[in-house]
Amino acid sequence: MSKDNLRFNSKLIHGGQIPDKAFGAIVPPIYQTSTFKQDSLGVNKGYEYSRSGNPSRAALERSLTSIESGNFGFAFASGLAAIDAIMKLLNPGDEVISANNLYGGSHRLFTQIYQDKGVKFHFVDVGDPNNISPLINDKTKLIWIESPTNPLLHIVDIKKIANKSKKHQVLLVVDNTFASPYLQRPLALGADIVMHSATKYIGGHSDLVMGALVVSDESLANKLYFIQKATGAVPGAMDCFLALRGIKTLALRMERHCENARSVALFLESHPSVEKVYWPGLKSHPGHGIATSQMKDYGGVVSFVVQDDSREAVERVVSKFELFSLAESLGGVESLAAHPASMSHGAMTKQAREEMGVTDGLIRLSIGIEDKEDLIADIENALKS
Repeated sequence: MSKDNLRFNSKLIHGGQIPDKAFGAIVPPIYQTSTFKQDSLGVNKGYEYSRSGNPSRAALERSLTSIESGNFGFAFASGLAAIDAIMKLLNPGDEVISANNLYGGSHRLFTQIYQDKGVKFHFVDVGDPNNISPLINDKTKLIWIESPTNPLLHIVDIKKIANKSKKHQVLLVVDNTFASPYLQRPLALGADIVMHSATKYIGGHSDLVMGALVVSDESLANKLYFIQKATGAVPGAMDCFLALRGIKTLALRMERHCENARSVALFLESHPSVEKVYWPGLKSHPGHGIATSQMKDYGGVVSFVVQDDSREAVERVVSKFELFSLAESLGGVESLAAHPASMSHGAMTKQAREEMGVTDGLIRLSIGIEDKEDLIADIENALKS
């Protein structure tokens, strides 16, 4: 059986992997080396310097390519390094249409780095794909979306936006971090580039920082490889080993994340101290139908607003958590609680945050794989405050 024809769970274990020729190791070795011996001038065994290529990174990139159903994969030192590589495809005067609900780090990179270098950004509600059309002109080079979004879990119809991007020959990038390849594969829905903060669900154990890109088009892949090699924001061999290990349990973890998130979201939705709950699996969520059509399940992140929507109320709640750790990031096996207004979106102005919907009373929960009864008990105790 060809590894190209494997079903998804089998791809997580075998996809893109080549048997170790030296000793037959089942797990790809960690090539903790900066350079490689050359047989003669210009002749090597496929690798010359670990910035341009390393067998451990290559094994990870092949796996990422396989599970995202793409043709070319690239690993970077962080999610923002991966985003930065995409931005380097642009030139001064180019325009980008971006979702107005997105990760604060992406917003910061766009507005405080690349906008100053002459790239123009239009932030718009892409929940209605018709909002995009009036902004497209001959300078538009890129459309940037997340689905689900960070931290409000808005859902974007990827296929509809892909139809518009293809019509106007504009690249569509989808940040697939919150869904993971297990729940959603944007390339199959028409995207040109899928991006991940592999720190999150792909790694899955809160022990690495990494970004990833997967594409199908060879010309685009060649440009991204040149940027990756020329700028050098690549992960080390040990981090690649950890990410590859994480991928092998992605399906099992995501099933438990989603199961637990469902129970937590339903509990929060009925709690009198909670004003609003964001989770696309709830039938009350405005994007529930689209999420059902393009995702396998609804993800492991649940966000909610406490009743009086204040930072003081949030401080009282998070101080009472015992299982949930107050911490940045998400997607690990342990449950985390974050305050987007002061963490992931803290670099934005209060006005910009609130226009996005990120208020002071918003808490984002990354639901781990613990027993759901214990998680709910922890939340219930915290909300008593």
